[in-house]
Amino acid sequence: MEHKINVVSDCENEVEVTLAYEEISSEIEEAYKKERKKIEMPGFRKGKVPLGMIKKAYGEAIEFRASEDIAQKKFWDVVDELGLKPISTPSLQDIDYKPGEKLTFKVKYEIKPVLELKDYTGNEIEKVVFKVKDEDIETELQHMLKSEAKFEEAEKVEDKNCKVDVDLQRVDESGEPVEGTRNENMSIDLSDPQVNPEIYEAVKDKKAGDEFSFTFTDEHYHGEEKHVETYSYKGEIKKVEKIVLPEPDEEMIKTLSRSKASTVEELKAEIKNNYEQYYNSQTENMFTNSLLSRIVNNNDFTAPAGYVETVLNRMVEQEKQNAERYKNPNFNAQAVREALKPRAEWNSKWQIIMENIAEKENLKVEDGDMEKLAEKDAEQTGIAKEKLIKYYKDSGRDAALLEEKVIEFLKENNTIKEVDAEEKAKENKDKK
Repeated sequence: MEHKINVVSDCENEVEVTLAYEEISSEIEEAYKKERKKIEMPGFRKGKVPLGMIKKAYGEAIEFRASEDIAQKKFWDVVDELGLKPISTPSLQDIDYKPGEKLTFKVKYEIKPVLELKDYTGNEIEKVVFKVKDEDIETELQHMLKSEAKFEEAEKVEDKNCKVDVDLQRVDESGEPVEGTRNENMSIDLSDPQVNPEIYEAVKDKKAGDEFSFTFTDEHYHGEEKHVETYSYKGEIKKVEKIVLPEPDEEMIKTLSRSKASTVEELKAEIKNNYEQYYNSQTENMFTNSLLSRIVNNNDFTAPAGYVETVLNRMVEQEKQNAERYKNPNFNAQAVREALKPRAEWNSKWQIIMENIAEKENLKVEDGDMEKLAEKDAEQTGIAKEKLIKYYKDSGRDAALLEEKVIEFLKENNTIKEVDAEEKAKENKDKK
C-alpha cells in the first residue's frame, strides 16, 4: 500500500492511497460471495448461481461498489498506521479502480489547526463575589417556617403577612376585558417578595367582596433592546387569611434542617453555610466562564466547519435524549439546532484552543491521574478501581481530565480581580 499526505489548508489534509490489486483481491472475492447470496438466475436457485456467471453478468458493478467499501476501510487503516487525527467525518473525494490492477483513492479530512497562541496568561479577570446578608438568612428562615404556617381567616388585609384569594382579569386601555386572561380563585401570598408591590397597595385594607384594580409596568431587555409593557388588572377579593408562623421548637428545627440543627441560631448558621456554598459555586462557575471567554476572544479564529457540525450534532442528540427522558412531545430538532449553533461554534473554538495550550505547556493526563480519580469514585460508588479506570479510558474521560488541567493552569496564570456582586450589578444597570 502506498500513501501520501497532501496539505490542503491549516485545518484540512488529504490522504492519497494506492493499493495493488493483490492487496484487495480477498475483499473483492468476499464481495462476490456476499452478493451471490442475493442473486438468482434462470435455472439456479438464489445463492446457487456459479461465481463465473455472476462475474460475467454483474462483475463490474459489484467490484466498483466493493471498491468504495474497501477505500473507506483502508482509510482507517492508514489513520491507525500513521497516527492521523481526523476531528470530523472524513470525505471520500476521488476513487479510481482499475479491475485486476489497482485501486487509488483520496480522502479529505479535517485536522485540529495549530494556532499561534497569544494572551492566554497574564490577563486580569473579574471574579464576582456574592456576600451573604443577614436579611437573606432571615428571609430564608421565614420561608422555611412558612412551610409549617397556619392560616386564620381575617376581616381585612392589614399588612403583607396575609394571603388573599382573588378573581383577576386583565383589561385594556379602555377598561375592557382582554380575552383569555381571566384567572379565578388565585391565591396570592402578599409576603412573597416576588409579588408586585402594586398588588399589595391595591388590596391593602380591603375585605372579602371588595373590588380592586392596579397597573404595573414591566421593563426587560432582549439583547441590547429595551422593552417596556404596561399591564392593567381588575379583581375581586374572595377570601382574606392571616399567615400565622409557628414558634419553632427543637423538633420542628430538626425537621426543617434535616437534623443538622436543633436551635434557631444553629439553623441560621446552617442557612448561612448553604448560601455560602451556593454563592461560592456560582462565583467559581462565572469566573471560569469569564476566563475561558477571554482566552477564546484573544485567540479567535474560524473553527473547521465539519468539526462544528460534529459538535452541533452531538449537542442536538443530547437535547433529543433529554426530551425523550422527560417526555417532551414538542421537541423541534431544527429549532434546537439553530438555537445551539452559536454555542457549538464557541465550544469548537475552545476545544481546539484548549488542546493547543495543552501541547504548548506540555500538560498531559498521566495514568496516576486516572488512578487518583478512580480511587475517589470507588469510595463513593463501591465499584472496583480497575473497572473504573477501564471505563474512563473507554469513554474518553481522559479528555475531560485534560480540560480540567488546562483550566487549572489558566487560573494559576491569570490574575483574579474580585468585585462585589451588588456593585457590579449597579455598574451594569448604570451602563444601560
